[in-house]
Amino acid sequence: MPVTTIADHEIHVDDEGFMTVYDEWDEELAKSLAAAIGVEMTDESWRAIRFMREDFKSEGHTPTLRRISTVGGFDTKGLFALFPKKPAKKMAYIAGLPKPAGCV
Repeated sequence: MPVTTIADHEIHVDDEGFMTVYDEWDEELAKSLAAAIGVEMTDESWRAIRFMREDFKSEGHTPTLRRISTVGGFDTKGLFALFPKKPAKKMAYIAGLPKPAGCV
């Protein structure tokens, strides 16, 4: 698996740049990942990212946008405003999780 360095963190990534080792992530790294894709982190953004990480840890796979909305209680339109165009994919990237199933 490829290794890359972002913000002085060496991280393992897949061919698309998604992190592959859950424990290599921290919130400082997430800030750098978000900045790299043009996402400004707000309190609500952090709430969504933290939900994704907790859900991944309990379920064993990256939650879909539908699951984030229904189980996490997030408004889908709000997620599109926070993470424009491809919210689930962008959130997974920032959260240090694999790309969600069904994302292209």
